Amino acid sequence: MAEQAKIDSLIKQVLANLPADLRQAKHDIEINLKAALQKTFTRMELVTREEFDVQTELLSRTRAALEELEKKLDELERTSCNKK
Repeated sequence: MAEQAKIDSLIKQVLANLPADLRQAKHDIEINLKAALQKTFTRMELVTREEFDVQTELLSRTRAALEELEKKLDELERTSCNKK
């Protein structure tokens, strides 16, 4: 919902800066502008900061697990080579 609030805030700023003669068409402009912005943001496939932080943490844990597995594999390979 924070995204919707940002869109609404941006629309209010645009509408506030319209010349007086265009303010009469405010409602139509607001509807069309909101639809255009939502379509653009959807097409851009933006993610929220929270989603980004979750994915960053997940990647960090995955990277740590991979490093741990690589260490274990190296140890097993060394052990295997020493037994031959």
